[in-house]
Amino acid sequence: MSVLDRIGQKLLFSFDPETAHGLSIAALRCGLPVGATAPRRPTHDARLKVSLCGLDFPNPLGMAAGYDKNAEVPDALLGLGFGFAEVGTITPLPQPGNPKPRIFRLTADEAVINRLGFNNEGHAAAEKRLAARKGRPGIVGVNIGANKDSADRIADYERGVARFAPYASYLTVNISSPNTPGLRNMQAREQLGELLSRVMAARTGASAQPPVFLKIAPDLVEAELEDIAAEVIEKKIDGVIVSNTTLARVGLRSASLAGEAGGLSGKPLFERSTAVLARMRKLLGPQVTIVGVGGVDSVETALEKIRAGADLVQLYTGMIYAGPALPGRLVADMARFVGRERLKSIRELRDSNLEHWAAKSLSAAEPN
Repeated sequence: MSVLDRIGQKLLFSFDPETAHGLSIAALRCGLPVGATAPRRPTHDARLKVSLCGLDFPNPLGMAAGYDKNAEVPDALLGLGFGFAEVGTITPLPQPGNPKPRIFRLTADEAVINRLGFNNEGHAAAEKRLAARKGRPGIVGVNIGANKDSADRIADYERGVARFAPYASYLTVNISSPNTPGLRNMQAREQLGELLSRVMAARTGASAQPPVFLKIAPDLVEAELEDIAAEVIEKKIDGVIVSNTTLARVGLRSASLAGEAGGLSGKPLFERSTAVLARMRKLLGPQVTIVGVGGVDSVETALEKIRAGADLVQLYTGMIYAGPALPGRLVADMARFVGRERLKSIRELRDSNLEHWAAKSLSAAEPN
Protein backbone atom coordinates (compact mmCIF):
# COMPACT_ATOMS: atom_id res chain seq x y z
CA MET A 1 0.00 0.00 0.00
CA SER A 2 1.36 3.44 -0.96
CA VAL A 3 1.73 6.35 1.45
CA LEU A 4 -1.34 8.00 -0.11
CA ASP A 5 -3.31 4.79 0.32
CA ARG A 6 -2.35 4.67 4.00
CA ILE A 7 -3.34 8.28 4.52
CA GLY A 8 -6.66 7.65 2.79
CA GLN A 9 -7.32 4.55 4.85
CA LYS A 10 -6.54 6.39 8.09
CA LEU A 11 -8.92 9.17 7.07
CA LEU A 12 -11.76 6.79 6.21
CA PHE A 13 -11.15 4.64 9.30
CA SER A 14 -11.67 7.74 11.44
CA PHE A 15 -15.34 7.48 10.47
CA ASP A 16 -17.70 4.67 11.37
CA PRO A 17 -17.77 2.03 8.59
CA GLU A 18 -21.13 2.99 7.12
CA THR A 19 -20.26 6.68 6.94
CA ALA A 20 -16.91 5.82 5.34
CA HIS A 21 -18.72 3.70 2.76
CA GLY A 22 -21.03 6.57 1.90
CA LEU A 23 -18.06 8.94 1.54
CA SER A 24 -16.30 6.54 -0.83
CA ILE A 25 -19.42 6.27 -3.01
CA ALA A 26 -19.71 10.07 -3.08
CA ALA A 27 -16.05 10.41 -4.03
CA LEU A 28 -16.36 7.92 -6.89
CA ARG A 29 -19.49 9.69 -8.07
CA CYS A 30 -17.39 12.86 -8.29
CA GLY A 31 -14.53 11.04 -10.01
CA LEU A 32 -12.17 11.22 -7.02
CA PRO A 33 -11.14 7.98 -5.26
CA VAL A 34 -10.87 8.82 -1.56
CA GLY A 35 -7.32 9.48 -0.44
CA ALA A 36 -5.66 7.00 -2.77
CA THR A 37 -4.01 6.73 -6.13
CA ALA A 38 -6.08 4.91 -8.72
CA PRO A 39 -4.47 3.77 -11.97
CA ARG A 40 -4.40 6.41 -14.67
CA ARG A 41 -5.89 3.90 -17.04
CA PRO A 42 -6.83 0.22 -16.62
CA THR A 43 -4.40 -2.44 -17.78
CA HIS A 44 -5.48 -3.98 -21.08
CA ASP A 45 -3.75 -7.28 -21.82
CA ALA A 46 -5.37 -9.70 -24.25
CA ARG A 47 -4.07 -12.62 -22.18
CA LEU A 48 -6.35 -11.57 -19.31
CA LYS A 49 -9.50 -11.61 -21.43
CA VAL A 50 -12.14 -14.16 -20.41
CA SER A 51 -15.04 -14.94 -22.76
CA LEU A 52 -18.01 -16.83 -21.36
CA CYS A 53 -21.81 -16.71 -21.34
CA GLY A 54 -21.66 -14.53 -24.45
CA LEU A 55 -19.70 -11.83 -22.58
CA ASP A 56 -16.13 -10.67 -23.14
CA PHE A 57 -14.57 -9.75 -19.80
CA PRO A 58 -11.43 -7.63 -20.34
CA ASN A 59 -9.94 -9.21 -17.21
CA PRO A 60 -11.26 -11.71 -14.63
CA LEU A 61 -11.41 -9.33 -11.64
CA GLY A 62 -14.78 -7.89 -10.60
CA MET A 63 -16.28 -5.77 -7.84
CA ALA A 64 -18.63 -7.91 -5.78
CA ALA A 65 -22.19 -6.94 -4.94
CA GLY A 66 -22.75 -5.08 -1.69
CA TYR A 67 -20.61 -2.04 -2.40
CA ASP A 68 -22.66 -0.22 -5.04
CA LYS A 69 -26.06 -1.24 -3.72
CA ASN A 70 -28.03 1.33 -5.71
CA ALA A 71 -26.18 1.26 -9.05
CA GLU A 72 -24.69 4.70 -8.43
CA VAL A 73 -21.08 4.21 -9.60
CA PRO A 74 -20.61 1.13 -11.82
CA ASP A 75 -18.67 3.04 -14.48
CA ALA A 76 -16.39 4.63 -11.88
CA LEU A 77 -15.64 1.14 -10.55
CA LEU A 78 -14.77 -0.08 -14.03
CA GLY A 79 -12.44 2.89 -14.28
CA LEU A 80 -10.48 1.62 -11.26
CA GLY A 81 -9.42 -1.40 -13.32
CA PHE A 82 -12.16 -3.94 -12.64
CA GLY A 83 -13.11 -6.12 -15.59
CA PHE A 84 -16.73 -6.04 -14.43
CA ALA A 85 -18.85 -4.62 -11.63
CA GLU A 86 -21.88 -6.09 -9.88
CA VAL A 87 -24.44 -3.71 -8.38
CA GLY A 88 -27.03 -4.49 -5.70
CA THR A 89 -28.48 -6.34 -3.92
CA ILE A 90 -31.64 -4.59 -5.17
CA THR A 91 -35.12 -5.44 -3.85
CA PRO A 92 -38.45 -4.47 -5.44
CA LEU A 93 -39.37 -1.96 -2.72
CA PRO A 94 -36.98 0.37 -0.92
CA GLN A 95 -36.07 -0.84 2.55
CA PRO A 96 -33.90 0.61 5.32
CA GLY A 97 -32.27 -2.65 6.38
CA ASN A 98 -31.40 -3.58 9.93
CA PRO A 99 -30.83 -1.13 12.81
CA LYS A 100 -27.46 0.62 13.10
CA PRO A 101 -24.68 0.01 13.93
CA ARG A 102 -24.57 -2.86 11.46
CA ILE A 103 -21.03 -2.86 10.00
CA PHE A 104 -17.96 -3.71 12.08
CA ARG A 105 -14.29 -3.62 11.05
CA LEU A 106 -12.20 -6.46 12.43
CA THR A 107 -8.94 -4.70 11.61
CA ALA A 108 -6.63 -7.29 13.16
CA ASP A 109 -8.20 -9.91 10.88
CA GLU A 110 -8.59 -7.67 7.81
CA ALA A 111 -12.25 -8.64 7.92
CA VAL A 112 -15.70 -7.09 8.23
CA ILE A 113 -18.93 -8.27 9.86
CA ASN A 114 -22.09 -6.78 8.40
CA ARG A 115 -25.77 -7.25 9.11
CA LEU A 116 -27.08 -4.63 6.69
CA GLY A 117 -30.15 -6.57 5.59
CA PHE A 118 -30.49 -5.56 1.91
CA ASN A 119 -30.72 -1.82 2.60
CA ASN A 120 -31.35 -0.20 -0.78
CA GLU A 121 -33.50 2.31 -2.66
CA GLY A 122 -35.50 -0.31 -4.56
CA HIS A 123 -36.04 -1.26 -8.20
CA ALA A 124 -37.27 2.08 -9.53
CA ALA A 125 -34.26 4.11 -8.39
CA ALA A 126 -31.71 1.58 -9.65
CA GLU A 127 -33.56 1.11 -12.95
CA LYS A 128 -33.44 4.85 -13.61
CA ARG A 129 -29.67 4.91 -13.17
CA LEU A 130 -29.05 1.77 -15.21
CA ALA A 131 -31.31 2.98 -18.01
CA ALA A 132 -29.27 6.20 -18.16
CA ARG A 133 -26.05 4.24 -18.79
CA LYS A 134 -27.54 1.85 -21.34
CA GLY A 135 -25.32 1.60 -24.39
CA ARG A 136 -22.11 2.42 -22.52
CA PRO A 137 -19.29 -0.14 -22.67
CA GLY A 138 -18.43 -2.30 -19.70
CA ILE A 139 -19.89 -5.39 -18.05
CA VAL A 140 -22.29 -4.54 -15.22
CA GLY A 141 -24.16 -7.30 -13.43
CA VAL A 142 -27.27 -6.74 -11.34
CA ASN A 143 -27.73 -8.64 -8.08
CA ILE A 144 -31.40 -9.10 -7.19
CA GLY A 145 -33.04 -9.99 -3.88
CA ALA A 146 -36.33 -10.17 -2.01
CA ASN A 147 -37.85 -7.74 0.44
CA LYS A 148 -37.73 -8.84 4.07
CA ASP A 149 -41.52 -8.65 4.52
CA SER A 150 -42.47 -9.94 1.08
CA ALA A 151 -45.45 -12.31 0.95
CA ASP A 152 -43.94 -14.09 -2.08
CA ARG A 153 -40.16 -13.88 -2.19
CA ILE A 154 -39.88 -15.85 -5.41
CA ALA A 155 -42.15 -13.30 -7.08
CA ASP A 156 -39.69 -10.62 -5.95
CA TYR A 157 -36.96 -12.38 -7.91
CA GLU A 158 -39.24 -12.66 -10.94
CA ARG A 159 -39.83 -8.91 -10.73
CA GLY A 160 -36.10 -8.33 -10.56
CA VAL A 161 -35.48 -10.39 -13.68
CA ALA A 162 -38.21 -8.62 -15.65
CA ARG A 163 -37.10 -5.17 -14.51
CA PHE A 164 -33.35 -5.45 -14.99
CA ALA A 165 -32.97 -7.89 -17.89
CA PRO A 166 -32.83 -5.01 -20.42
CA TYR A 167 -29.95 -3.33 -18.58
CA ALA A 168 -27.91 -6.11 -16.94
CA SER A 169 -24.93 -7.81 -18.55
CA TYR A 170 -25.88 -10.66 -16.23
CA LEU A 171 -28.28 -11.18 -13.32
CA THR A 172 -27.37 -12.67 -9.95
CA VAL A 173 -30.01 -14.37 -7.81
CA ASN A 174 -28.90 -13.74 -4.23
CA ILE A 175 -30.41 -16.19 -1.75
CA SER A 176 -27.32 -16.47 0.43
CA SER A 177 -27.27 -13.36 2.62
CA PRO A 178 -27.47 -14.32 6.31
CA ASN A 179 -29.05 -10.97 7.20
CA THR A 180 -32.59 -11.49 5.89
CA PRO A 181 -34.38 -14.04 8.09
CA GLY A 182 -35.19 -17.26 6.25
CA LEU A 183 -33.51 -16.24 2.99
CA ARG A 184 -30.87 -18.95 3.10
CA ASN A 185 -33.64 -21.56 3.44
CA MET A 186 -34.25 -20.98 -0.28
CA GLN A 187 -31.01 -22.89 -0.92
CA ALA A 188 -32.82 -26.08 0.15
CA ARG A 189 -33.53 -28.22 -2.88
CA GLU A 190 -37.34 -28.03 -3.10
CA GLN A 191 -37.48 -24.24 -2.66
CA LEU A 192 -34.44 -23.76 -4.88
CA GLY A 193 -35.97 -25.82 -7.66
CA GLU A 194 -39.13 -23.71 -7.68
CA LEU A 195 -37.15 -20.47 -7.48
CA LEU A 196 -34.85 -21.32 -10.37
CA SER A 197 -37.72 -22.59 -12.53
CA ARG A 198 -39.64 -19.36 -12.07
CA VAL A 199 -36.57 -17.18 -12.53
CA MET A 200 -35.65 -18.87 -15.80
CA ALA A 201 -39.26 -18.62 -17.02
CA ALA A 202 -39.20 -14.91 -16.16
CA ARG A 203 -36.02 -14.50 -18.19
CA THR A 204 -37.62 -16.25 -21.15
CA GLY A 205 -40.48 -13.76 -21.01
CA ALA A 206 -38.25 -10.71 -20.53
CA SER A 207 -37.28 -8.26 -23.26
CA ALA A 208 -33.64 -9.46 -23.04
CA GLN A 209 -32.08 -12.72 -21.88
CA PRO A 210 -28.86 -12.04 -19.94
CA PRO A 211 -27.03 -14.90 -18.22
CA VAL A 212 -28.33 -15.85 -14.78
CA PHE A 213 -25.95 -16.61 -11.90
CA LEU A 214 -26.83 -18.03 -8.47
CA LYS A 215 -24.96 -16.74 -5.40
CA ILE A 216 -24.57 -19.30 -2.62
CA ALA A 217 -23.37 -19.31 0.99
CA PRO A 218 -20.09 -20.82 2.17
CA ASP A 219 -21.80 -22.44 5.16
CA LEU A 220 -23.08 -25.48 3.30
CA VAL A 221 -22.38 -29.16 3.84
CA GLU A 222 -21.59 -31.64 1.10
CA ALA A 223 -25.16 -32.88 0.61
CA GLU A 224 -26.44 -29.32 0.26
CA LEU A 225 -23.79 -28.53 -2.34
CA GLU A 226 -24.80 -31.65 -4.26
CA ASP A 227 -28.45 -30.58 -4.26
CA ILE A 228 -27.62 -27.07 -5.43
CA ALA A 229 -25.39 -28.37 -8.22
CA ALA A 230 -28.10 -30.75 -9.38
CA GLU A 231 -30.67 -27.94 -9.58
CA VAL A 232 -28.24 -25.59 -11.33
CA ILE A 233 -27.56 -28.20 -13.99
CA GLU A 234 -31.21 -29.24 -14.37
CA LYS A 235 -32.50 -25.67 -14.63
CA LYS A 236 -29.64 -24.63 -16.95
CA ILE A 237 -28.41 -21.79 -14.75
CA ASP A 238 -25.46 -20.09 -16.42
CA GLY A 239 -23.20 -19.72 -13.41
CA VAL A 240 -22.65 -19.87 -9.67
CA ILE A 241 -21.02 -17.26 -7.43
CA VAL A 242 -19.13 -18.82 -4.52
CA SER A 243 -19.59 -17.33 -1.99
CA ASN A 244 -21.41 -14.86 0.19
CA THR A 245 -20.35 -14.03 3.76
CA THR A 246 -20.01 -16.66 6.47
CA LEU A 247 -21.57 -17.15 9.90
CA ALA A 248 -18.44 -18.97 11.06
CA ARG A 249 -16.08 -17.25 13.49
CA VAL A 250 -13.08 -19.57 13.39
CA GLY A 251 -9.68 -18.29 14.50
CA LEU A 252 -10.51 -14.59 14.72
CA ARG A 253 -8.16 -12.28 16.63
CA SER A 254 -10.72 -9.47 17.02
CA ALA A 255 -12.34 -11.11 20.05
CA SER A 256 -14.35 -8.07 21.11
CA LEU A 257 -16.24 -7.99 17.79
CA ALA A 258 -16.31 -11.67 16.85
CA GLY A 259 -19.64 -12.11 18.61
CA GLU A 260 -21.45 -9.51 16.51
CA ALA A 261 -24.30 -11.01 14.49
CA GLY A 262 -24.02 -10.94 10.71
CA GLY A 263 -21.92 -12.21 7.85
CA LEU A 264 -18.12 -12.24 8.02
CA SER A 265 -16.12 -11.26 4.93
CA GLY A 266 -12.46 -10.64 4.19
CA LYS A 267 -9.25 -12.58 4.72
CA PRO A 268 -10.68 -15.24 7.14
CA LEU A 269 -13.20 -16.30 4.49
CA PHE A 270 -10.61 -17.25 1.88
CA GLU A 271 -9.94 -20.84 2.95
CA ARG A 272 -13.55 -21.94 3.38
CA SER A 273 -14.93 -20.16 0.31
CA THR A 274 -12.16 -21.55 -1.90
CA ALA A 275 -12.77 -25.09 -0.69
CA VAL A 276 -16.50 -24.74 -1.43
CA LEU A 277 -15.64 -23.29 -4.84
CA ALA A 278 -13.54 -26.32 -5.71
CA ARG A 279 -16.30 -28.67 -4.54
CA MET A 280 -18.78 -26.88 -6.79
CA ARG A 281 -16.42 -27.12 -9.76
CA LYS A 282 -16.18 -30.86 -9.26
CA LEU A 283 -19.97 -31.15 -8.98
CA LEU A 284 -20.84 -28.83 -11.87
CA GLY A 285 -18.20 -29.97 -14.33
CA PRO A 286 -16.07 -27.80 -16.61
CA GLN A 287 -18.76 -25.88 -18.52
CA VAL A 288 -20.75 -23.97 -15.87
CA THR A 289 -19.30 -20.55 -15.06
CA ILE A 290 -18.05 -20.11 -11.48
CA VAL A 291 -17.16 -16.78 -9.88
CA GLY A 292 -14.89 -17.02 -6.84
CA VAL A 293 -15.40 -14.54 -3.99
CA GLY A 294 -14.11 -14.41 -0.44
CA GLY A 295 -10.77 -13.21 0.90
CA VAL A 296 -9.37 -11.93 -2.39
CA ASP A 297 -6.89 -9.19 -1.48
CA SER A 298 -3.77 -9.91 -3.56
CA VAL A 299 -2.72 -11.33 -6.90
CA GLU A 300 -1.84 -14.57 -5.10
CA THR A 301 -5.34 -15.05 -3.65
CA ALA A 302 -6.99 -14.04 -6.94
CA LEU A 303 -4.93 -16.52 -8.93
CA GLU A 304 -5.52 -19.25 -6.36
CA LYS A 305 -9.28 -18.89 -6.82
CA ILE A 306 -8.73 -19.52 -10.53
CA ARG A 307 -6.50 -22.51 -9.81
CA ALA A 308 -9.28 -23.87 -7.57
CA GLY A 309 -11.80 -23.72 -10.42
CA ALA A 310 -13.01 -20.12 -10.81
CA ASP A 311 -13.46 -18.50 -14.21
CA LEU A 312 -13.76 -15.04 -12.65
CA VAL A 313 -13.04 -13.59 -9.21
CA GLN A 314 -14.56 -10.75 -7.21
CA LEU A 315 -13.48 -8.71 -4.21
CA TYR A 316 -14.89 -6.06 -1.89
CA THR A 317 -13.55 -6.23 1.68
CA GLY A 318 -9.97 -6.38 0.39
CA MET A 319 -10.42 -2.89 -1.06
CA ILE A 320 -11.54 -1.55 2.33
CA TYR A 321 -8.12 -2.42 3.72
CA ALA A 322 -5.96 -1.82 0.63
CA GLY A 323 -7.72 1.17 -0.93
CA PRO A 324 -9.23 1.85 -4.38
CA ALA A 325 -5.88 1.37 -6.13
CA LEU A 326 -6.11 -2.37 -5.32
CA PRO A 327 -7.99 -3.52 -8.45
CA GLY A 328 -5.60 -1.70 -10.77
CA ARG A 329 -2.60 -3.18 -8.97
CA LEU A 330 -4.05 -6.70 -9.07
CA VAL A 331 -4.81 -6.55 -12.78
CA ALA A 332 -1.32 -5.20 -13.52
CA ASP A 333 0.14 -8.00 -11.36
CA MET A 334 -1.94 -10.57 -13.27
CA ALA A 335 -0.56 -9.22 -16.55
CA ARG A 336 3.00 -9.48 -15.22
CA PHE A 337 2.32 -13.02 -14.00
CA VAL A 338 1.03 -14.34 -17.33
CA GLY A 339 3.98 -12.69 -19.06
CA ARG A 340 6.50 -14.17 -16.67
CA GLU A 341 4.94 -17.64 -16.92
CA ARG A 342 4.59 -17.30 -20.71
CA LEU A 343 0.90 -18.14 -20.64
CA LYS A 344 -1.19 -17.49 -23.72
CA SER A 345 -4.23 -16.92 -21.49
CA ILE A 346 -4.93 -16.70 -17.79
CA ARG A 347 -7.54 -19.39 -18.47
CA GLU A 348 -4.68 -21.89 -18.58
CA LEU A 349 -4.50 -21.69 -14.78
CA ARG A 350 -8.06 -22.83 -14.16
CA ASP A 351 -8.41 -26.08 -12.22
CA SER A 352 -4.63 -26.49 -11.86
CA ASN A 353 -5.01 -26.78 -8.07
CA LEU A 354 -8.56 -28.12 -8.07
CA GLU A 355 -7.87 -31.44 -6.39
CA HIS A 356 -5.93 -29.81 -3.55
CA TRP A 357 -8.79 -27.46 -2.67
CA ALA A 358 -11.56 -30.01 -3.25
CA ALA A 359 -9.88 -32.36 -0.77
CA LYS A 360 -9.98 -29.85 2.08
CA SER A 361 -12.34 -30.59 4.95
CA LEU A 362 -15.34 -28.31 5.37
CA SER A 363 -15.95 -29.39 8.95
CA ALA A 364 -13.19 -27.19 10.41
CA ALA A 365 -15.08 -24.03 9.58
CA GLU A 366 -18.67 -24.86 10.38
CA PRO A 367 -20.73 -21.82 11.49
CA ASN A 368 -21.38 -21.36 15.19
